[in-house]
Amino acid sequence: MGEKIAKTGIKRDNDLMYYIKGGDVWATPRKKPGQPKGKAQKVAAAGIEMDYSKYLYYLDGDGDVARKERQVGGSKRKKSAKAAAPKKAKKGAAKKPAAKKAAKKTGGKKGGGKKGKKK
Repeated sequence: MGEKIAKTGIKRDNDLMYYIKGGDVWATPRKKPGQPKGKAQKVAAAGIEMDYSKYLYYLDGDGDVARKERQVGGSKRKKSAKAAAPKKAKKGAAKKPAAKKAAKKTGGKKGGGKKGKKK
């Protein structure tokens, strides 16, 4: 967790998104389908000096301004065997013609049913 740098005690609303800009706390309505974009408004004047290159600033769960040291460079990802394998180009699969059944000649009649002599 980060360190608290200003106590504002803001009661959070789930319909608003909070952020820190210019040392003050701002809120903007969350985008909802079918509604126009809302305008941001200043919620509280925290009056803090911000160092964007070293810290990340946010509004914590208690409604206070907090900051956390930025992670420089991130963490290295391990390459999995699936990701490391070279991808083969997909080729259009040539369809083979359907195998034709060898039909017995039965005097021009298409036979079905039991095999053997007719009575």
